[in-house]
Amino acid sequence: MDFLPNDPAILVSSVNMYLRDGEYDSLESLCNTFNRDPEELKAYLAENGYTYSTSQRQFRPTGAVE
Repeated sequence: MDFLPNDPAILVSSVNMYLRDGEYDSLESLCNTFNRDPEELKAYLAENGYTYSTSQRQFRPTGAVE
């Protein structure tokens, strides 16, 4: 994939897959590769019902128990 998708559900799935499969060791390194600001990505997904869990290295639905 040459870009990160804009659809929130597909974006969350893609980002979580990259982090889970070990292609990137952090959200910041993933964002650097795709020229995205990590804070803007977190804000966009927060607006769409997702929160980033640093301990689990993944986006989860807002309110989900860690």
